[in-house]
Order: sequence, then structure tokens, then C-alpha cells
Amino acid sequence: MERKNQYVLITGATSGIGYELAKQFAKNGYDLIMVARDYEELKNRANEFKEYGINAIPISKNLFSQDEAYSLYSELKMNGISPEILVNDAGQGVYGKFQETDIHREIDIVNLNIISVIILTKLFIKDRLPKRSGKILNLASVASKVPGPWHSVYHGTKAFVLSWSEAIREELKDVGITVTALLPGPTDTDFFNKADMNRSKIVEDKDTLASAEEVAIDGYNALMNNEDKVISGLKNKFSVAMSNLSTDSMAAHRMSEMQKPVTEK
Repeated sequence: MERKNQYVLITGATSGIGYELAKQFAKNGYDLIMVARDYEELKNRANEFKEYGINAIPISKNLFSQDEAYSLYSELKMNGISPEILVNDAGQGVYGKFQETDIHREIDIVNLNIISVIILTKLFIKDRLPKRSGKILNLASVASKVPGPWHSVYHGTKAFVLSWSEAIREELKDVGITVTALLPGPTDTDFFNKADMNRSKIVEDKDTLASAEEVAIDGYNALMNNEDKVISGLKNKFSVAMSNLSTDSMAAHRMSEMQKPVTEK
């Protein structure tokens, strides 16, 4: 393995798709700046990745807070670190009908899934423009392609991430910075647990969930190939194609049937 001597800044790096993406970069000789809330877990993961002969820096930040997104970049600047790659992986959802869910939790999710992503991306681009190089990988979701009853705020945030990623990709096309969106489907991670979604029909059969490693490999390869987006998994490609053929209201009804609680007929 050849050391790249380039840093990857990756959020949500201690578990799920973020952890597997961090592993892909480490295996390929990239140094890591790993961001999550739990510092002890970050340290353990960083030590694990150092076995690949790379440098891994753990930084604990709570990206539900705008101030912490800004302070993350301030710390990098103070240490003279300019990441070559940004991976916006951290994201959460909340399950239930919108009229019944907690508004404070949903505002946190918008802050994490959209606001912190915008802030980190803006600061990354400003830093990389004079260097005319850089890569951005944004975690969208197949949820970005269809309205999501029972999971409406999450679907809405991911629709934003996809649309915005494609827009800034076009703006940046002549300055050496690429933007790629990764669209996984339901994946075997702690996401559903955090979203209080284990009672949903969509996770009823765990065997149908994608592996986080497969999703990460698809995302890594798409980023390295400068693709605009990648839908991970054949089944998800088919599902998105189906939703593209139907009306939004039909797609919303179909998604409602897939995501409603197991106990609902």
C-alpha cells in the first residue's frame, strides 16, 4: 500500500457506513480525521486504522450544533491541516407520523443532516479553491428520490442533500473539486435503532438489508471515478427506477406501505 499523504475528513466515522468508508480510505493509504461525538470510541477506531500504517486523528464534535461544525474547521486550520477529501456521512432520522414526532428531535436532525453538511462543505471548498483540487462525498439515500411517510423529515433532508450536491457539482466543475452523492438503501447499521424504527416493516427482514461494507465500497469507487452519484445495490437501482415511473402520490403511498409499523394492517 502506498501512503497518499492526504487527509480525509469523515463525519460519523465510528459506526455503520462511515466506519466502513474510513476503513476503505485507510486501506488505500489515506490519513484520516475522524469525527463523531464519542471520544473514547473515536480513539479506539483511530488506533484500529493506524494498523494500516496511516495517521488517524480523532476529533469529538457534536454536529447537531452549528458552532461545533465551525470549530472543527478552526481546529484543523490551527494545526495546518487541509483535508483533500470531505466525507459528510453523519446523519440520523426519526420514525413516526409527523404530527406525533418530537419537533426538537427533528430540528436536531435538520441541523445534522443539512446545516452541518452545508457548513463543512462551504469551509472545505473555500480551503481547497486556491489548490484547485478536492473531492466531496455526500451521503444521500434512496430516500432522497421518494417522499417518505413515517420518516418524512429524514426523506426531506436527503432530497435536499442530493439536489444541492448535484447543483454545487455543476458550479465546481471547472475548479478541480468534484462532488459525488452516495445513495444507499436500507443498510444493516445502527441507524434504525437510533431512529426508533425497529418496528417498521422495512426492517422486518434483516436478511434483505445491505451490508455497510458493500455500500462503502460503492461510494469509495464512485468518488474515485468522479461520478456524480451512485445508487448502491441492484435492488435499490430497480426501486428508484420504479419510483421514477410513478406519480409522487403513488410513490408516497408505496413507501408508506413499506415503512409503516408491523402492527398496522
